[in-house]
Amino acid sequence: MTGTIMDAHADGTDPMPSVTILDGGLSTALEQQGIAVDGALWTARLLADEPERIAQAHRDFFEAGADVATTATYQASEQGFLAAGFEAAHARALIRRGVRLARDARDELESVRPGLRVAASVGPYGAVLGDGSEYRGGYGISAARLRDFHRARLELLAEAGPDLFAVETIPDVEEAAVLVGLLDEIGIPAWFSYSVRGTATCAGQPLADAYAALADSSVLIAAGVNCSDQADVRAAISTSVQVTGLPGVVYPNRGGHWDSATKAWSGVHAVDHALIEGWMDAGARYIGGCCGYGPADIAGLAKAVASVLR
Repeated sequence: MTGTIMDAHADGTDPMPSVTILDGGLSTALEQQGIAVDGALWTARLLADEPERIAQAHRDFFEAGADVATTATYQASEQGFLAAGFEAAHARALIRRGVRLARDARDELESVRPGLRVAASVGPYGAVLGDGSEYRGGYGISAARLRDFHRARLELLAEAGPDLFAVETIPDVEEAAVLVGLLDEIGIPAWFSYSVRGTATCAGQPLADAYAALADSSVLIAAGVNCSDQADVRAAISTSVQVTGLPGVVYPNRGGHWDSATKAWSGVHAVDHALIEGWMDAGARYIGGCCGYGPADIAGLAKAVASVLR
């Protein structure tokens, strides 16, 4: 596994790239266990109620071939737990627990799969609101307020000792600029992925501008796109790699429409493994799935990547 795009051979031919397989949608894996993932806290509820379910989901993804476990903290925040009736100290402990559960699952497999990693999930401010604004951006709040919100959560996650941050599903460049500044201050490696529609962020900004906001970061190891239609991935990755010079990170959803009231997707489609080679040609070196991708889907994706690499 590597976070860099390899140099060309002396004879001018391209070497075989190394690809890190990411996990899939944690909510999908939990639903496949028979768990209802709804309510304001979404998957974060299980950090308090049924943490073993989360641990099992991490194990399932690792056993399916994922090299990275992404923690159940996408929608977890002290503010969100407080609104749900938790005490502040308990809320902070639950956020740290999200990292610990993934670390424990990783450590269980250390003897048979060394080098597995834990990425602490950092979702957008809109994910905590639970009103669908994570797919729109433009929350109507100040950069200072966004900074305060994200700083508190990033610091809690950092205390728990992840290998890196997964800053994901960011809908607009204004939030990205706040996050990149904080990431550089904290100093833990991170990948950064936008949610996109066509050639723009979900907030409508050109992707070239969005990725330019990441270009000078000292800690980013990859940049790209997640929780977006797989048909939009290649163009986004091409722009990301060209603008940032970083390896691409790709984990699309299975399409469809997100209903923020029911916390469910409709109109999803099958995973098209034929697209993967094009993603890799465009510079994708971290590849996984988002909403709709369970462990079996990640196993199939890992096989498809291996087939391209042969």
